[in-house]
Amino acid sequence: MLLIGKLHPMLVHFPIGLVLAAAAAEVLAILTRRATWRAIAVANVRAGAAMGAVTAIAGWLFATAPFIEPTRSLTLHRWTGLAGAAAAIAAALFSMRPPVQAHRSVFAYQTALFGAAVFVAIAGHLGATLVWGSGFLWP
Repeated sequence: MLLIGKLHPMLVHFPIGLVLAAAAAEVLAILTRRATWRAIAVANVRAGAAMGAVTAIAGWLFATAPFIEPTRSLTLHRWTGLAGAAAAIAAALFSMRPPVQAHRSVFAYQTALFGAAVFVAIAGHLGATLVWGSGFLWP
């Protein structure tokens, strides 16, 4: 396992926050119809996609460490995290399309972005369960 694998627990929080902030900003863009919110969403999802790719690679490397037990929860966490990173990358790529095909481009971008937010939230929850146990939300 390379050093980058050991960095996964530290790296993971930044792309989660960026993708979820992008989704929240996109919801505000839809509700208010202000281009500023869309610009904020796009900037966040592009940064989140870049960091998400690095974090996913680090996570897969971390999962190969000898002290990590290969469980079903780990497998679910790995694949939902990968799906979240892939969807964020897709949203970032769709956000670069020209506005000539406005409705299709925006729909593809929003679908990928909200899909990324769902996958990232699930992967984050599964990761927390791996670290803190299944009852970490309860007092």
